Amino acid sequence: MSICQGKDWWPELVGVSGEEAVKVIEKENSLVHAIIVLPGQPIITNFVCSRVWVFVDDDGIVTKAPTIG
Repeated sequence: MSICQGKDWWPELVGVSGEEAVKVIEKENSLVHAIIVLPGQPIITNFVCSRVWVFVDDDGIVTKAPTIG
C-alpha cells in the first residue's frame, strides 16, 4: 500500500512515447507531475508523492514502469 494518494504505478506505459505517458499519468492522477528523464540525465533521489519520473530511451520511448517517487 502506498502512502501517496491515487494511482502510483503505470506498468502499461512501458513501450509508449514519453509524451503520451506524461499525458496518461497526469490524467489518471491529477495530484502528480510527470517528468521525462532522458538517458544519462541525473535525477533527485528523494521520495516525493507528487512526482513521477518517466524514463525514456534515445527515441523517447518509456523503458521502465513509471512510479510515484
